[in-house]
Amino acid sequence: MILLTFNIINIETECKKDVQISDDERLKITVDNTKAILRILDIHDIKASFFIEISIAEKLQNLIKAISSKGHEIAFYNKNSTLQEIEDAKKSIQDFLEKPIKGIRQKDIKLPQESLKLLEFSYVSNIDNADILFPFKRLKRDTEINEEDGLSIVPESISPYSQLPYNDFVFQILPMKYYQNMVFETLKNDEFVLIYLNSWQFTDFSVYPFDLPFYRKISSGKKMEDKLDALLAFINQKELATSRMKDYIF
Repeated sequence: MILLTFNIINIETECKKDVQISDDERLKITVDNTKAILRILDIHDIKASFFIEISIAEKLQNLIKAISSKGHEIAFYNKNSTLQEIEDAKKSIQDFLEKPIKGIRQKDIKLPQESLKLLEFSYVSNIDNADILFPFKRLKRDTEINEEDGLSIVPESISPYSQLPYNDFVFQILPMKYYQNMVFETLKNDEFVLIYLNSWQFTDFSVYPFDLPFYRKISSGKKMEDKLDALLAFINQKELATSRMKDYIF
């Protein structure tokens, strides 16, 4: 099973000298990038899970409604929100969608699992920092979903052959043919492959002069759209099963 997920987060990187991009402009970039992702998913009729960063969730209600109406899962991405902020956002978006939010993803700040359970989350998807060296370290990690404190804990996926994690950076830098083979071979060994990408990776950095390292600009923007399109075409060609996370876990 392929679990395709997207982190919907504003790009926080500073701009190059003498250029300013406002918070509203950053939010519009996020919306436009997410719409591009939705368009590609719609073409290939594949459903995914979208992890909305909590601090911008209220400002993205129209986008969240569009994502949900197309049959995708809405979950939360916690960057640095407090438990109270998460509770408030969860109640607000659930009331707005008239659907429960079951999943939360954490990265730098990881809140206690018992607290997340009290907020009525059903699963946690924790991810690691990815930098230029991280993907090339040989990794060993449990790749099975475990239950702890009444929550399903979903680990990042790792190729059992190359030992590369299926994170945003690896997707961006690997040739698509190699990535496709990695997915295909991993599914022969593991029950699922969890893939995650960030909405900001779909930004055209020739238009928006953010001061990013060169290796983070590789295959970004339209090239990321093309890579996602190629991956989804491969998934359908090989008739590989896909699922929203909440459906697979429960």
